[in-house]
Amino acid sequence: MRDAAAFEAALRRYAVEHPREQATVRRFVDLLDHGPAAFHRDHLPGHFVASALVLDRDLTQVLLTHHRKLGIWIQLGGHVDGDLDLRRAAQREAVEESGLANIVLAGPSIVDVDIHRIPPHGGDPAHEHYDVRFAFFADPRGRLVVSDESHDLAWVPVEQLGEYSREESLRRAVRKALHVLPAPVAPGNRDSPRRG
Repeated sequence: MRDAAAFEAALRRYAVEHPREQATVRRFVDLLDHGPAAFHRDHLPGHFVASALVLDRDLTQVLLTHHRKLGIWIQLGGHVDGDLDLRRAAQREAVEESGLANIVLAGPSIVDVDIHRIPPHGGDPAHEHYDVRFAFFADPRGRLVVSDESHDLAWVPVEQLGEYSREESLRRAVRKALHVLPAPVAPGNRDSPRRG
């Protein structure tokens, strides 16, 4: 996604793949009509943000951050600060928030979209984040560095995700990522089929 037109095309492909979410996607497309301003955090009442669902290559763990402002465990990501390439913004945020240098895109497509309300904080009024989510791979053996935006970071077993977060949108996004990503290849079996 190099520009707004590519972003809109990706959203429309997502809507075809997820027909029950067409009303949500329509809101994303409507926000795109606000032009480049919608990619900046000072565009109120809402703006685009980008998230990274960072998984290990075995698809058994997901990297979460305990968000300092929100006080909950969520995926990595944040404001795109004018970057119209939301995949790039999601990857940049993931690197900045985890300290992991080798975070690689797992697939080019949007994995999930979500609109969520952010409560007032400091001088910022309540507003909506139009969150576009992509899947990435990283090695859980890498050294994590907690950023100023977090209390903590943790590789969470996918099967224990509910113990860390009650956020349905996070659980939904992880389910979608597991469905579309290639199944891990067992040692000695290079012909393992894709999931789904």
